[in-house]
Amino acid sequence: QVQLVESGGGSVQAGGSLRLSCAASGDTYSRACMAWFRQAPGKEREGVATIYTGGGSTYYADSVKGRFTISLDNAKDTLYLQLDNLKPEDTGMYYCAWKAWGCPGVISEMYFNYYGQGTQVTVS
Repeated sequence: QVQLVESGGGSVQAGGSLRLSCAASGDTYSRACMAWFRQAPGKEREGVATIYTGGGSTYYADSVKGRFTISLDNAKDTLYLQLDNLKPEDTGMYYCAWKAWGCPGVISEMYFNYYGQGTQVTVS
């Protein structure tokens, strides 16, 4: 079992920044994939970014490339997502996710086993 708890969401104006955190606990492994997903009202959940805990390689959805940065503090078992130059279309609930072993070629929720409860990001 893996437990994930997100924090750091809030309301900001367009062009602003936020930093989301996700604290992981439980049966986490040194080689796993962690990800951020988001879901806007009335829309399906979409993958935002992934990071491989074994080596730090990252992958971003085109919609956030160059504006968002995913990172990991292995010592603290904490995942981060730095959101810069935010746009109103970035509004939504942001979830962190975990799966064992490597990251998939696409950021799809079908590959991830555990999710946090989410943190809300609102951009006006």
